[in-house]
Amino acid sequence: MKAIFKREFKSYFQNIIGWLYLAATIALYGLYFFVYNLNYGSSKVSYSLNAITFLFLITVPILTMRSLAEEQKSKTDQLILTSPVSVGKIIAAKYLAMAAIHTIAVLVIGLTPLLLLCFGKVPLGEAYVAVAGFYLYGLTCIAIGLFVSSLTESQVISAVLTFVFLFLGYMMNGITSTFSASGNILTKILNCYDLVSPLDSFMDGCFSITGVIYYVTVTVLFLFLASQSVQKRRFTVSAKKLKLGVFSLGFVAIAVALTVVVNLFAAELPSTYMELDATSTKLYSLTDDTKKMLQDMDKDVTIYVIAAEKSADKTVAETLKRYEDSTSHIKVEYKDPTTNPTFYQQYTSETISMGSLIVTCGDTSKVIDSQDLYETNIDYNTYSQQTTGYDGEGQITSALQYVTNDNKPVIYQITGHGEAELTSNFKKAVEKANATLETVNLLEKDEIPSDAQAVIINGPTSDFSKDDADKVITYMQGGGNVLVAANYQSQADLSNFESILAEYDISLVNGIVAEGNSDMYYQNPFYLLPEVASNTYTASVGSNYIFAPYVQGISYPESTDDVTYTALLTTSEDAVSKTDAANATTYAYEDGDEKGPFTVALAAEKTIDDDTTGKLVVLGSTELIADNADQMVSGSNSAMFADMLSNFINTDGMVTTVIPVKSYEASQLTISAFTAMLTGIAVMIVLPLLLLIAGIVIWAKRRKR
Repeated sequence: MKAIFKREFKSYFQNIIGWLYLAATIALYGLYFFVYNLNYGSSKVSYSLNAITFLFLITVPILTMRSLAEEQKSKTDQLILTSPVSVGKIIAAKYLAMAAIHTIAVLVIGLTPLLLLCFGKVPLGEAYVAVAGFYLYGLTCIAIGLFVSSLTESQVISAVLTFVFLFLGYMMNGITSTFSASGNILTKILNCYDLVSPLDSFMDGCFSITGVIYYVTVTVLFLFLASQSVQKRRFTVSAKKLKLGVFSLGFVAIAVALTVVVNLFAAELPSTYMELDATSTKLYSLTDDTKKMLQDMDKDVTIYVIAAEKSADKTVAETLKRYEDSTSHIKVEYKDPTTNPTFYQQYTSETISMGSLIVTCGDTSKVIDSQDLYETNIDYNTYSQQTTGYDGEGQITSALQYVTNDNKPVIYQITGHGEAELTSNFKKAVEKANATLETVNLLEKDEIPSDAQAVIINGPTSDFSKDDADKVITYMQGGGNVLVAANYQSQADLSNFESILAEYDISLVNGIVAEGNSDMYYQNPFYLLPEVASNTYTASVGSNYIFAPYVQGISYPESTDDVTYTALLTTSEDAVSKTDAANATTYAYEDGDEKGPFTVALAAEKTIDDDTTGKLVVLGSTELIADNADQMVSGSNSAMFADMLSNFINTDGMVTTVIPVKSYEASQLTISAFTAMLTGIAVMIVLPLLLLIAGIVIWAKRRKR
């Protein structure tokens, strides 16, 4: 077997075929690598790999056409077939020789993610999962080509038939969709020859064990079929030998059936275990908070997807699979709007878009429009819409809590003192917490409404009346939860407002904090990137930045008998509070300034009695909960705000879980035009050309001998 492998492998490089395969694969990959990764600055090589999957329809027939067909024509196969080596080993050796050539091409491609590291941050996990999928897909195509080559003596016929076989596998998903958009047992069986769909998971950043099983079993099947085809020629076929099963159609049927059954079974296994999420943001994985919520869920929920199963959004479908696999209380059903166009009308009177979700539990339902599953921004330079985040888990978890919880919390935002209104991203965070955001003017109320789960005071510019302040203090003394954001622009005396903070022995430091450590601010010392503490109020932030422009420091005692203080955001010791920022001549300390470090976001919890605890969160600036700051750090500020709401809201003992939007954008690479062009030429022209020249030179020399 080893000798056959060496002979076959060497033969591919003694003529031009092996060199041509390498050159074509690397050249076409290099072209897309230049366009997507070097020119556009994308850090994901999966875009380039996905774009060249069609290449195997051309290169594999050329690589495999002579593997068995030429030997049949020249009768040299008889020398091997009469050797003491088994047919299985002969087929394996020939296959491994071609697989080795494919491996060389993939190894070269595998170097490109490391090359991109020179220009920025690259999600290597996603990159090499995509490379692995591309590699497995190529190996399967080669096995199919080897089998086809065993059927004929003509290289041309072998190449054409291999193209047909691979084209069918490439198009099978589309072909079966014409039979049934929703799928049936026939399409499931036919889709066992869908060569491309298993690759999608790899390209999306999931290491699919189901995909590995598929490619391995299909590869083994076609190698088995090739060996059976060769067995037919190795012996004289008689009725007796056929009875013994030298070339048994029964064995072939069993092998095909076994492959189909194994793959149908693997497809039904829980995706939690079969699809390993390698994305940098864990796009497809459920967070621990969602998993805990699902474990505690005791009501049956049905999630309807307004789309045919085969045409549904793949990312959303994968997310829903993980919900369904995590609990027996969730059932997912797909409703094709072409066959059932009015289905959604029993749940909403509004028109919903294709791909929307309807989450139902008993008589309660919530509609998630497909547009809300993704976060988008408008590029005002090009006036184009860009997808920046995936909010599938956040929206679905929120909807599940909504339909299974009978009590809907209310959060009140106090108005009447020049308070800033919550901006879009932060209103969405309230909605995801399944809370109702209402405004309250204390002048019109005798007290904070009794149904208030929390109260927000967002940067008043004028002072509270003593009566208004007392209403808030009374609410706090009863265990109420309050979030307060300071407003650095306020010039008024806010003594009554400050009495609300004083209830927890908290006060604001005079001035605006300027950070002296250049690693902890962005462009301007007033644009802080403070240190983020790790606790339940900041759990979703992780290692990301919080952007805190124009903040005031927060002063509080080390401890009191009944209040526990937790610093959420802090500056370095080099920070100073500029008491007269408008007339300051330097960002450094001047007379009258206060020296740091400072806490610029604080959580305080006060024990009211054995069963009641009040919570107060103080933010050093309204800018912390504004969209402009939030967009600077890809939603980290709103993620922290959502965590704060989770700490405030507790209905019937169930803490509200708010899942932040997962970033959908890959980090952009910074590559100069000259460097991109130089690297692109090297990968897509110079290297393939050198390989091609080497092949031609070797082939020409052998021709002259």
